[in-house]
Amino acid sequence: MDPRTTEWSKLDFSYKYIPYRFHSYWKDGAWDNGKLTTENKLLIDEGAVCLHYGQEIFEGMKAQRSKDGRIRLFRPYENARRFNESARRILMPEIPEKKFIDAIKQTLLANEAYIPPYGTGAAMYIRPFMLGVGENLGVKPAKEYQFIVFVTPVGPYFKEGFNPISLKVETYYDRAAAHGIGQAKAGGNYSASLLPLKNARDEGYDEVVYLDSIHHKYFEETGASNVFFVLKDNVIATPKSESILNSIVRRSVMDVAHEDFGYTVEERPVGVDEIDTFLEAGACGTAAVITPIGCLGFEGKRYQFYADGKEPGPITTQLYKHLTALQVGDIEDTRGWLEEVR
Repeated sequence: MDPRTTEWSKLDFSYKYIPYRFHSYWKDGAWDNGKLTTENKLLIDEGAVCLHYGQEIFEGMKAQRSKDGRIRLFRPYENARRFNESARRILMPEIPEKKFIDAIKQTLLANEAYIPPYGTGAAMYIRPFMLGVGENLGVKPAKEYQFIVFVTPVGPYFKEGFNPISLKVETYYDRAAAHGIGQAKAGGNYSASLLPLKNARDEGYDEVVYLDSIHHKYFEETGASNVFFVLKDNVIATPKSESILNSIVRRSVMDVAHEDFGYTVEERPVGVDEIDTFLEAGACGTAAVITPIGCLGFEGKRYQFYADGKEPGPITTQLYKHLTALQVGDIEDTRGWLEEVR
């Protein structure tokens, strides 16, 4: 892509090759210094653990420009901590937080011309990931690891933008097992969602929201985001479970809802039998930020929320506008959530 001619406001959420990415290698108990490279193809051993046994983790982040041209990251140290939590869960070496952040900043600055301008609705998506590599046969941790950061300019995750989407409540397939690796940002959690998502889209839905794997009666998350529900009396409920990803955006949304707007926030098991009480619903995550949910399909019935599911609800809209304004520096960052790149 050519940043001089790109129509930034028309970008979709897809991979686009741009010049630089960061590579670092772990061997004999230590990480090397790492370096920037223009090579986007990987050469790894055919027996690599990541290929056969799924020893792979990743993160998702965004960099955005402010009105004054500065480039900012949103709570990147939280991503670094979560990355290492995922690493510990599947016996991978941790990345020092400073190295993690520095690698991201190096990659962003090397590709600065491709960071979308302020006000276009586009952002620079950041994908740090780690692979278990090296020669191997058998289920065991790798002896060598590769840490990579690539970036790519993106538009909205859902093509609808900030318009309501429809979700099918999945009653058969599970996203992750109880006491499994649902809290880790590991690739296997996402590949498990591909078939249920295809089935849901064949039925006319945009996404799938999963229930807990033990009782199949409590909401968990979608294949790519956490969820929340607006109830009466200004209450916002979000699922609590050991098998869902600890979403940084979801925690941020709940903090903003309670501290900035005075809503009552409940993090608790949210039963599918409460669906009739939902006034609004939303999906939240790095890619989606906040996306309104207009409809939930459950056991053959479609439950519609605000304005018959055709418009975003007022509370979801309020939270979306506030959080996105905070992320680009349009309102004061009183919590120290923004990290300046340049």
